[in-house]
Amino acid sequence: MKKQTKKITSIGGSALIEGIMMKGPKKSTVCVRTAPDTIYSEDVSITTIPSKLKLFKLPFLRGIAGLIDSMRLSYKSLMLSADKAIESAEIEEEPSKFEKWLDEKFGDKLVKVLMVISSIIGVAIAIGLFFFLPSFLFDLCGNFIPAFRADETPGSIEMVRLWKSIFEGVLKIALFLLYIIIVSRTSDMKRVFMYHGAEHKTIFCYENEEELTVENVRKQIRFHPRCGTSFMIIMLIIGILIGLFVPAKPFGLAFLRPVFKILLIPVTCGLGYELIRICGRYDNTLTRIIAAPGLWAQRITTKEPDDSMIEVAIKAIKSVIPEDGSDIVGNCGC
Repeated sequence: MKKQTKKITSIGGSALIEGIMMKGPKKSTVCVRTAPDTIYSEDVSITTIPSKLKLFKLPFLRGIAGLIDSMRLSYKSLMLSADKAIESAEIEEEPSKFEKWLDEKFGDKLVKVLMVISSIIGVAIAIGLFFFLPSFLFDLCGNFIPAFRADETPGSIEMVRLWKSIFEGVLKIALFLLYIIIVSRTSDMKRVFMYHGAEHKTIFCYENEEELTVENVRKQIRFHPRCGTSFMIIMLIIGILIGLFVPAKPFGLAFLRPVFKILLIPVTCGLGYELIRICGRYDNTLTRIIAAPGLWAQRITTKEPDDSMIEVAIKAIKSVIPEDGSDIVGNCGC
């Protein structure tokens, strides 16, 4: 059971390369460990969608805008942390001719170019794995499992749609968990997950109204209901429910089902955002049930941090805590 805190804050963040970004109601700050005794700090900002289009402040629509803005801010923060990590790294080997050519052609823009290319490839792979592959495998299994294919029996089409939605949803969750388990084995991602743990523990320390010290932060739990991991799990579960309303073969073409589900991503994001928002603002039995799958997954995406990482998290959160208390959205028992 989640430990109940004395207050609930809207402050959140994300783990970066050797650092953490904390986002408060008034500003966002990136803190990166550049040396054993040095923490680089810089405020980051973006022009949010709701600030330009008030329509996106409405429930459901704010979830779509929030996800896009969060991705933009996280990307900008990640690029900053990557730049600082490269600057602080010691070059022990002479760069190869290829590396020199890349540096001459792209210079300081090299990291950004690589990030854009990797992002495009990542999105393409994600679409293939999480949308087209599950649908294809279900149709393939239909050749061997009678329940997976429609016949003349009344209600057969509806049952196939039900089984297909469940099959796709379970497979997506399994693929997502398998992916993060694999990447968590790499040394670089393990450190990112440790910083993720430091972020959560520091927020809990603040919510428990304890002094922000390494000792106080260290004793906090690292699983937080208002987390990107929880959001992803909730979206995958919502996707199962949305799949019940998408025909197994729209217009008789099986490949259109994943296309329709891609087009319905904004609906999934909107619903997922509202649920994660409720879990972040209220602490009761219902919200704990909703948040439970995401908290379980955080056992993979968060690791216990070392003291140097906690120091980075403390510096980051102190930078964004507003003096007027505008970040507080609830108190114990709300």
